[in-house]
Amino acid sequence: MSVRSSIACSNRSSVTVPASHRRRLIDADEADHEVCRLVLVGLQLPLLTTWPTFTEAMYLVSRAGGAPGRDALWKLTLSGRLDLADLSRSALERSSRLMAKYADLPMDLADATRVALAEERGLRQVFTLDSDFQIYRMHGRQRFEIIPG
Repeated sequence: MSVRSSIACSNRSSVTVPASHRRRLIDADEADHEVCRLVLVGLQLPLLTTWPTFTEAMYLVSRAGGAPGRDALWKLTLSGRLDLADLSRSALERSSRLMAKYADLPMDLADATRVALAEERGLRQVFTLDSDFQIYRMHGRQRFEIIPG
């Protein structure tokens, strides 16, 4: 499992957050911790993510940081700074089509749901260290605006 994941965001008050970035924000020993922390300061809260991404993040932070990492992720969520988006039926269907389209990468469920959510909500900016988001296209044609660029 790659730990290079992404955060999709917009100028609206919603940001989708990937598993590895939550880990990098929580674990000060992570190589990209400071970059992720500094970028987060400039983003509007609450952040937005999907349940598959949250599940992946909980696994990664629990594995890397044990109970303190897990508790920090729960605190971020329960404090209202991180919202877990419900996925519509059309977003689920789109996620399935995206995973088939990008099977050669392969695209995982967390990435597929973030792309589908971004498409559905009109979120174009992506905070990511994941080079796959340079390949993914919204609605098959529009590039994400990647932060940091």
